[in-house]
Amino acid sequence: MGTPSQGSAAVAAARVDLCALDLMPVFAKEMIAGGVAGAFSKTAIAPLERLKILLQTRTNEFRSLGVLKSLNKLRKHDGVLGFYKGNGASVLRIVPYAALHYMAYERYRCWILGNCPTLGTGPVVDLLAGSASGGTAVLCTYPLDLARTKLAFQVNNTDQPSNGLKRPSAPPSYGGIKDVFRGVYSEGGVRALYRGVGPTLMGILPYAGLKFYIYEGLKAHVPEDYKNSVTLKLSCGAAAGLFGQTLTYPLDVVRRQMQVQSHLQHDQSGGPRITGTFQGLKIIKQTQGWRQLFAGLSLNYIKVVPSVAIGFTAYDTMKHLLKIPPRESIKPEQGSA
Repeated sequence: MGTPSQGSAAVAAARVDLCALDLMPVFAKEMIAGGVAGAFSKTAIAPLERLKILLQTRTNEFRSLGVLKSLNKLRKHDGVLGFYKGNGASVLRIVPYAALHYMAYERYRCWILGNCPTLGTGPVVDLLAGSASGGTAVLCTYPLDLARTKLAFQVNNTDQPSNGLKRPSAPPSYGGIKDVFRGVYSEGGVRALYRGVGPTLMGILPYAGLKFYIYEGLKAHVPEDYKNSVTLKLSCGAAAGLFGQTLTYPLDVVRRQMQVQSHLQHDQSGGPRITGTFQGLKIIKQTQGWRQLFAGLSLNYIKVVPSVAIGFTAYDTMKHLLKIPPRESIKPEQGSA
């Protein structure tokens, strides 16, 4: 008598869980799927992400070293956990960023299809929706990206001063995300928390658009039998990330250097302070050489392949697990709303 009632209770609980999942709005499911995808992809490539930031901003220390030597130098200075310095801020940023990015992409896509029929249903829609969603996500989460960069920029320097490093003024040391916000806010208020957002937007708008354009475009030309293949999704995501990052990488370098510089008139290397996107490109080219605009690009190729590939694959997998309906089934409803 006890066993049937326990079985009935289990079945009822399963039905309640199923109903709760079915009652959850589609946009909420998309945000969950995007957040999980972002957390997975960022954590997987955290050591390479930190090294890329150091290559972009600490030219004297890491410019002459290769990837393996740079990783070994980081391990000696900060230990194994140093590979993940700033990853907490990175994950804290990427979860809401990716959640907003993927959800906004789906919503913008539905809106464009429902209100701009002249654009058709091809990859141009993915390009526009991806660009708009990227800009939306950046504006909402940029201060967290600034905190992540400042934390990753710090290295526990145990070398002697004779190693040739020249730092007229040591950058402030931060103990955590709150410490970064407090310090940056004291420098210039809310505007300081968005230092570098200009080149970020100029980079993310084409990059996010191209990423979805290439990924969805490649998937559209694949036979139906292979569209659920994990290998295929990884390959399409890798190609999308590689192409998009190559075109927008110099803007990412300007953004990083703007984020780590202080409010002083000159940056830490003694050069003029970067105040804008095009001025930053010009200053970096004149004072550090045009190669610095592509510092860390080879490492970024290594990083971006698993990052974007894992992100898209995890997102599609989460959409399946959360029972998000196919786009075709929600397109007319969302478009007419």
